[in-house]
Amino acid sequence: MLKKVFRYLLYTIILLLVVGNLFILLSGRFYLYSGISKTYLIGKTGPTIYDLEVFPKATIETSGTAFQWKQHVNFNKASFTESEEKFHKKWKTQAFLVFQDDTLLFEKYWKGHSRETVSNSFSAGKTVISLLIGIATDKGLIKSIDEPAGNYIPEFKENGRDVVTIRHLLLMAAGFDWEESGTNPLSETAEAYYTDDLYGLVTLQKVVVKPGTVFNYQSGDTQVLAYVLKKATGKSIAELTEEWLWKPMGAGQTAYWSLDKENGDEKAYCCLYASPRDFALLGFLLLREGKIGGKQIVPQWYMKELVQTPPLQTEEGIVNTRYGFQTWVYPNFGNPVHYYRGLGGQYIMVMPKTGRMVVRLGHRKTTNFEIPKSKKNDKEYCKVNNQKVGHSWDIFHYLKMGERLSKQIKNK
Repeated sequence: MLKKVFRYLLYTIILLLVVGNLFILLSGRFYLYSGISKTYLIGKTGPTIYDLEVFPKATIETSGTAFQWKQHVNFNKASFTESEEKFHKKWKTQAFLVFQDDTLLFEKYWKGHSRETVSNSFSAGKTVISLLIGIATDKGLIKSIDEPAGNYIPEFKENGRDVVTIRHLLLMAAGFDWEESGTNPLSETAEAYYTDDLYGLVTLQKVVVKPGTVFNYQSGDTQVLAYVLKKATGKSIAELTEEWLWKPMGAGQTAYWSLDKENGDEKAYCCLYASPRDFALLGFLLLREGKIGGKQIVPQWYMKELVQTPPLQTEEGIVNTRYGFQTWVYPNFGNPVHYYRGLGGQYIMVMPKTGRMVVRLGHRKTTNFEIPKSKKNDKEYCKVNNQKVGHSWDIFHYLKMGERLSKQIKNK
């Protein structure tokens, strides 16, 4: 009996392997081989924040003069409540830091993560690309954010893509047919993570919605921006990050950007690897309108436009209040939160009015906030909560934790 069961299982596995291999060969999705070898064959089930050694990478050096965060006199003299600890455990938080302007109030790490650990930004890296676009434009290397992307990428001068501008790309409103999914292995996002030809992938995108009319979050838009930067400057994304951000900011540790192949292109839509405190420095740029240590690193005019939310239509049929130039914006009832956001809950959140900043890194995030069906006809509820739609509801917990810890430390 056991022999029959074993034989049946063996035949089933062989059949699945044959069918799977045929599907890959016939569909041309050869990136799936890379995906399987970089996940299941090494004991993983998908992308993680610790994929640094899985892919080729480019190095981003520091200047050697690190920015010195001040440390509050009551630094870390606060603690999570029991329910907050349970929340972090459930969603697998690895790092949680709270700042008041340039002062570190609280810092905690879990399961081997430390202040020296570099981890994957995932899509939080998109905001970094936006900052580089702002600097390049201010330097005159990009003439205008309203010029066509086709001025830099020849393939975008045809097939209806000639009207796609840099602004459209910044706003996630290019109208491509890119499928954005962190779970579907057949999506363009999955292919982008495992392919060895990012340029070939993004230059195949078709325009299916009139550019500049609908907000539709697509990693392909960011990757196109990266190629605009490379063409406009003649430098790689890692080189630009080092020269224009990492060294001027005073980053404390070497960072890395994953490549699609050896000496290839940066996965600009994701995959900047940095330490928690250096991620915080990127947040500090948002908090201080592009200025650190007396230096205007990103032009102030761009930082102001970065967090504006033009009235584009969203997939829920409401006006966009959630996204600026590759940057998330939560109106927060008059006390706005501007933040970087990445797969698994990589958050760098700043509140300019209060000067507070919260950095959370980890493995899991919650789903996006949605108005319950039972409340769809409740006008007052919708009026209050519409601005939350499209934001992962865990950020509201992290913001509250940051506020409570901040008060606890300041009132010691």
